[in-house]
Amino acid sequence: MHSAEKRSWSEAFGAFIHPRVITMLFMGLSAGIPILLIFSTLSIWLREAGVDRSTVTYFSWAALGYSFKFVWAPLIDRLPFPVLHGFLGRRRSWLIIAQGCIIGAILWMGLTDPAQNLTMMAFAAVALGFASATQDIVIDAYRIEAADTDLQAMMSSAYIGGYRIGMIVAGAGALTIAGLFEAEGSYQPFAWTMAYGCMALAMCIGVITTLLISEPAVNRIDSKYFHETSDYVRFLAMFAVTVIAFILANLYAGDITDPLKAILRDGGMISELAGFIAGTLKLAISIAVAILVAWLTTRVGLTPTGMVRETYIAPVKDFIDRYGKAAIIILILIGVYRIADIV
Repeated sequence: MHSAEKRSWSEAFGAFIHPRVITMLFMGLSAGIPILLIFSTLSIWLREAGVDRSTVTYFSWAALGYSFKFVWAPLIDRLPFPVLHGFLGRRRSWLIIAQGCIIGAILWMGLTDPAQNLTMMAFAAVALGFASATQDIVIDAYRIEAADTDLQAMMSSAYIGGYRIGMIVAGAGALTIAGLFEAEGSYQPFAWTMAYGCMALAMCIGVITTLLISEPAVNRIDSKYFHETSDYVRFLAMFAVTVIAFILANLYAGDITDPLKAILRDGGMISELAGFIAGTLKLAISIAVAILVAWLTTRVGLTPTGMVRETYIAPVKDFIDRYGKAAIIILILIGVYRIADIV
């Protein structure tokens, strides 16, 4: 196999300066900036503003973007973005849109004072989370299509390196900038506006990279279910209805899970465990309702069954067919390998 050929040290080190590898370094930086702006850095900002993010449950939705990005990844893969697709191509057009949304969400957060409007800050954080997760989806697709297999490991390493640099920029960098404009012992919203404004400016690195790189040259196998504009519209409508169902179910499931949490706590269970059980049940109910609605929209003809099968079921079946029993072990590994990091 070509990937198993022996290479000289000069060829190995030469891969470090391969254009595609350098591209992934900058893409990684662009992907690493948003995540701390809705977690660690934002938590410090909220603490200085004298508010608790737990008082607004919408903040928990910010993490859902990263956890459930696999749900709309097929949508991003299938749907060409109108107009821009013809100019930039499938991957770069979605990258530009995602990066533009990230910049807009960062500015939205920077211009919002959480001490005055905490709910609006939560909405901005959720928007940033979903825009950032969308960018991650497209970058992964671009990396896979942009180079041969023997460069994938190096590109992935460069991406992770850039990602960590981006996290440092959004963490220590943002806090340093805020400290320059904030007097010690006093809360100055303008300092955080400047910090988040600089982070939005730093995201331009990703935008410039997207405009300079070329679209991956791949031979895509067109779907037999996607032909007309109406097919894309119907598929998008099914996805939108399912998302709305998930949101509504999550909002109203609290009528069931909140009393359960109170009962468990009154029965002697520690508050954190009771909250975890209630929250897990709430999420399970929301997912079940979303799956039911998606199934119903397919049954009534909103979306052809074949389209859903090809987009969501076929990839999972292909994964299981290729790896067999090992697929379960792989999924378990994926599910638990970051527990230590998160703790």
